[in-house]
Amino acid sequence: MPVPTSEPVSPDTIPDPPPPRAAPGWAAIRPLLLRLHFYAGVFVGPFLLVAALTGIAYVWTPQVEQAVYAHELHVPAAPGAVPLDRQVALAGAEVPDGTLTGVRPAPAATDTTQIIFDRPGLEPSYHYTVFVDPHTGEVRGALETYGSGQALPLRGWIDTLHRSLHLGDFGRLYSELAASWLWVVVVAGVVLWLGRRRSARRARGRRRLLSWHGGVGLWVAAGLLFLSATGLTWSLHAGANITDLRSSWNWTTPTVTATSPATPGDVGWQPVREATARAGLADPVEIRPPSAAGESYVVQQVGRSWPVKQDAMTVDPGTGQVTGSLPFDDYPLAAKLSTWGIDAHMGFLFGVANQIVLTVVGVAVVCLVCWGYRMWWLRRPGRGEARFGRPPARGAWRRVPGRVLAPVLAAAAVVGWFLPVFGISLLGFLAVDVLLGMRRQEVAR
Repeated sequence: MPVPTSEPVSPDTIPDPPPPRAAPGWAAIRPLLLRLHFYAGVFVGPFLLVAALTGIAYVWTPQVEQAVYAHELHVPAAPGAVPLDRQVALAGAEVPDGTLTGVRPAPAATDTTQIIFDRPGLEPSYHYTVFVDPHTGEVRGALETYGSGQALPLRGWIDTLHRSLHLGDFGRLYSELAASWLWVVVVAGVVLWLGRRRSARRARGRRRLLSWHGGVGLWVAAGLLFLSATGLTWSLHAGANITDLRSSWNWTTPTVTATSPATPGDVGWQPVREATARAGLADPVEIRPPSAAGESYVVQQVGRSWPVKQDAMTVDPGTGQVTGSLPFDDYPLAAKLSTWGIDAHMGFLFGVANQIVLTVVGVAVVCLVCWGYRMWWLRRPGRGEARFGRPPARGAWRRVPGRVLAPVLAAAAVVGWFLPVFGISLLGFLAVDVLLGMRRQEVAR
């Protein structure tokens, strides 16, 4: 005869009840979405927190740059200007081991001219920039700059923190993992929230957190999907696949042809800028020198706020005549969308309004993650126990009809191949879930 015992039984030792047979409609799909949303949220929550906080910091770096590097970036307004060729020569004397790669003439009377060099020992995508007073020729300073946006050291440091945690390509996996799963968490969460049962009772405790979590998530869902999609374009592995896809569909950003007639001589930087200004190319611009014989100067607009200034022209170095142009209006629609999307993701496209929206979305992500973990904590079996609550019941996939489950699995396989970090982590989820199920069964026996 069994001997009764008063020892409490831990909920972790109780096996999950066998799932019911396949059910039609929402009753079959909801448990699977709930389990997916739960596990994905728990797993990528820390990565989303880091991405959100570093993203908020990055969004406001343009204003911080203007204050921190005011001496290098700005000068007192004054009449007249030193010829651009003289400014370039003065900057070159400061960097005898540098290779000149570009010049950004001062776009306003209170701005400096930026003379950009490549220099031995610089990390990839980094440059060495000398800042020159266009009125006097005084060298105001020299700094390492990053990327095509000429990010100064502070913004470049925060940019790298946001993208890779300063851990190189290995660190970029964190941001790719966050971007790969963010859209899954958002879509599952929106579907769950819209399909929930409404209750007339006043929300309290965990129900109140759930209400906040769902409501805020619904309001910022579009922004989160946008950040996920644009973030993936910068990622290490998925970004390469996106680039290949754009190339195969001819969606790449076009570039102006730099070849020109082999005219001897070089008119210099100032005539090149004057020729493109007369042709209608407004500041701000970057002038890139010919890279070889038979190549032209390339003058590219670098304005990133709305309306975007990205027109480009080529100039024959021998005659100083404009030989070609590529207006932004002639870009394919996909290339325009890519440009607008990236600039909006970085907070440049609509200025302060863009920055405020991104900040609100970032703060919302922080709240959503914290509320999610708090709700998990409140699900713990006993209020006095220092552990998290149980996840949604296992075996939800068995309730989904085969005609629905089959295309879902096929779609997951395709997405997992295109987004490899998502695919590998999804397999890891499944493996861990199976192992935990086997352990629970062993403990129950």
